[in-house]
Amino acid sequence: MTYQCLLIEVKDRIATLTLNRPERMNALGDTLREDLYDAVTKCAADPGVGVIVITGAGRGFCSGGDVKSMSDRDQAGQGTTTSEHLTPIRDRVVLAMRDCPKPIIAAVNGAAAGAGMNLALACDLRIASATARFSQAFIKRGLSPDWGGSWFLPRVVGTAKACELIFTGEAIDAAEALRLGIVNAVAAPEALMNEAYALARKIADGPPVALQLAKRAIYRNLETDLRAGLEFETFAQGVCKGTEDMKEGVKAFIEKRAPVFRGK
Repeated sequence: MTYQCLLIEVKDRIATLTLNRPERMNALGDTLREDLYDAVTKCAADPGVGVIVITGAGRGFCSGGDVKSMSDRDQAGQGTTTSEHLTPIRDRVVLAMRDCPKPIIAAVNGAAAGAGMNLALACDLRIASATARFSQAFIKRGLSPDWGGSWFLPRVVGTAKACELIFTGEAIDAAEALRLGIVNAVAAPEALMNEAYALARKIADGPPVALQLAKRAIYRNLETDLRAGLEFETFAQGVCKGTEDMKEGVKAFIEKRAPVFRGK
């Protein structure tokens, strides 16, 4: 697969998607939205991919919307038409990431601003470089959040802190993002990808069916009551018990060895 604004590499069941507009700090313009949607959906369907890692080329993760391009379109009188065109693909990207049965890790290598922060929040796990900064910069551009920020952020940091971050648009550093639970870990810049791949390999070595059902259960149960959550867990356990991986997991436990899961 080749894309205009995205690099993709698959190795050891880990797909790395690199946002590739470094001259614009990987702003979500040109074909990047379409490229990202296509890559995520194809990786989701690829049995050779167990985990997806998303990162940015150059010194930034993603600066959000391409403000310069938006300004140019507005001056040309194309703003409304373009917005109507971009909204569906933006939403499809976010939903594809959430519906993807494979875990997605954001390796945040630099600034994650506005939609860039929300793209990271749409991932299941986040590891940040010590130099990374996060901001809900929309309010400083006269905008309210998109890319799911008003949905994701309160669920991660709580309503009051989400209001503060969104209403002020102030940036926070990686250490504060870790304290708030926005990121799972912080790494030295030169160690970021090694840390991300170590986590990705640990997950990719797990049983694919159980992982897919676990991800589905977590997000499904955010929106259901306890009874419905318990019912889904019973369903998921029943599916897992019919797999060879479950038998391998039990056998490996008894034999006191590491299991070798094969996705069956």
